[in-house]
Amino acid sequence: MPEPSHYWIVNVRIPDCLIDSSFREQNLDLPLIPTLQRDRLFPCHLEIRDGQIAKVIANSPDSIANSIALESLPIIDAKQGMLIPCFSDLHTHLDKGHIWERSPNLDGTFQGALKGIYRDCTEQGNWSYDDLYRRMEFGLKCSYAHGTRAIRTHLDCPPHQFETTFQVFRELREKWKEKITLQAVSLVPLSFFVTPEGEKFADAIADLGGIIGGIAHMVPEFDQFLARIMTLAIERNLCLDFHTDENNDPESRTLYRVAAAALKHDFKSQIVCGHCCSLAVQDEETANETIALVKAANVGIVSLPMCNLYLQDRVAERTPRWRGVTLVRELDAAGVNVAISSDNCRDPFYGFGDHDMLQVFTMGTKISHLDTPYGNWIESVTTRPASLMGLPTGNISVGQAADFSLFKARSYNELLSRPQSDRLVFRNGMKIDTTLPDYAELDDLINF
Repeated sequence: MPEPSHYWIVNVRIPDCLIDSSFREQNLDLPLIPTLQRDRLFPCHLEIRDGQIAKVIANSPDSIANSIALESLPIIDAKQGMLIPCFSDLHTHLDKGHIWERSPNLDGTFQGALKGIYRDCTEQGNWSYDDLYRRMEFGLKCSYAHGTRAIRTHLDCPPHQFETTFQVFRELREKWKEKITLQAVSLVPLSFFVTPEGEKFADAIADLGGIIGGIAHMVPEFDQFLARIMTLAIERNLCLDFHTDENNDPESRTLYRVAAAALKHDFKSQIVCGHCCSLAVQDEETANETIALVKAANVGIVSLPMCNLYLQDRVAERTPRWRGVTLVRELDAAGVNVAISSDNCRDPFYGFGDHDMLQVFTMGTKISHLDTPYGNWIESVTTRPASLMGLPTGNISVGQAADFSLFKARSYNELLSRPQSDRLVFRNGMKIDTTLPDYAELDDLINF
């Protein structure tokens, strides 16, 4: 039997920061039990009609009798489970994913990861059309099943590789456009953009509908590189996305210089900077100076807690002394738009992962102490990354697409204590198949 296109989901709890603000204001006097007040969860019912949210009703004693039962529609009873809009993953590397078995990073270091990717892509020439297509689509299958609706992926772009990679990206973006919105960012040394070939490459990025990006290093020419990149981006109306300060060197201040360049060149399009790890090992005055400039330049920050925990401060036979993540709390308190994302998945930069943004949020919460209170941090994997991608935020409001995940967990504590593998994912109001792809699909690519 086909699923109904018109029904109610009753007895749900939604983080109040993810509900339309005007609706929240109309229901400020609704009494909440202490648990809900602490977690800032709003108890309500949703009417779903023709793939959209048609109505949101506060859960009060007479709401079902007056608004739901009279319509004689099918009802899904969430039993106080949490409902969260579909995730957006702002920083990934789909082209690197799922090569751990054939190219492991056995010393677990950052340099080991770089060597592993170079060996796999360039020396062994493994990144053929078929190899890339199947591994990248495997990642998309996982993301979709877990409840992700938008992904930005960085794409390694050595001269011998980028045309094949761009072709695969174009085809997957078209194939998956009804399920996942895909964005692409170039990943090259920033010095490349000051060459004649770099300008042609910027044209290729624009033709792809992509974003100019690369890895920032503290080199004498860095400001020259930034000036050229911003000129190229302004001329082509492109956004920027950088890997910045992915290290524990307090002298590394590329984030500061990106923000300063954005103000100097009056750059209006969105800039996102990822990692920003060195900010956490700088003195307070230096860190605060950078944070203020980042806010002034409207630079978005994306923290990659799992990968940075894995790579940063790794020294053989020694316990790490710090967690690798940036100052997410301080950035957020300053009004900076801070997102949390997955980064690498089962490759030399991060040997684990499953493209599950709930796992990312769970790990990010525990690593960065984003609990007690949880506040609005659920936005870091939902509405904030969507806004930084220039997409609709996906807040729960009337007229929005019914794209969300429904969990049995009734509180953040329950949500983050179990894997939630039994979640229900709805896209356009219809439950999707959440079966994950079998790893065996890739066996012939990795000689398992």
